[in-house]
Amino acid sequence: MNFLNDEIVYGKNPVVELLKSGKPVNKVLLIKESSGGRNQEIISLLQERNILYQFVDRQTLDRLANRERHQGILAYLAARDYADVEDILAFAESRQEDPFILMLDEIEDPHNLGALLRTVDAVSAHGVIIPKRRSVALTGTVAKTSAGAVEHVKVARVSNLVQTLKDLKKIGCWVSGAEASGKNVFEADLTGPRVIVIGSEGKGISRLLRENCDELVSLPMKGKVSSLNASVAGSIMLYEVLRQRVSAR
Repeated sequence: MNFLNDEIVYGKNPVVELLKSGKPVNKVLLIKESSGGRNQEIISLLQERNILYQFVDRQTLDRLANRERHQGILAYLAARDYADVEDILAFAESRQEDPFILMLDEIEDPHNLGALLRTVDAVSAHGVIIPKRRSVALTGTVAKTSAGAVEHVKVARVSNLVQTLKDLKKIGCWVSGAEASGKNVFEADLTGPRVIVIGSEGKGISRLLRENCDELVSLPMKGKVSSLNASVAGSIMLYEVLRQRVSAR
């Protein structure tokens, strides 16, 4: 199999072999002019496995493959298989616990995702939900930063965060979104079925997602800077959920 590094496979036959193997894949890039019949087998496999794919120009593939013979196709490997939201909820039920879920809105830095996975494991939350697009996936860098937590945390990758949030609310989850304008998180009641939403590094939580949160919470900032790194803020909030759960027992 043709590997450019530990995250990328290129070439038509190697990518088909990868897709048929069932190994986890984050995304496949196809050259624009190759979207006809000769790639139909690959597109069918991608659709069958619900794998994200995108058409790009030859220059993009040349650059990503370091000008190796990519044959118009390149695949990004995932560090592990993705879960479904139902898997996360079933995990909570199997432990006879209220769901405790972290939802991430367009986090793009793999180090932030890796650090948050490490915290999710540490606080014994049930899983993480990320969007399929405009978000870092389970890359090798994420796995390395997570210090092994990626092997223990269920990560679901969904097409629509807003709809997923609505579905979780229908089954009784309360949603707390992290926003600077929110109330002090240490004064909020974070017990019960809980989803914590953390926004992107630059823009925060998107408008539609924010409007579907039940409440907005924030961390008190007493110093000169006005915000914290997404993984730091998210980790503090996750530990506050854990603290309140332990205190409520």
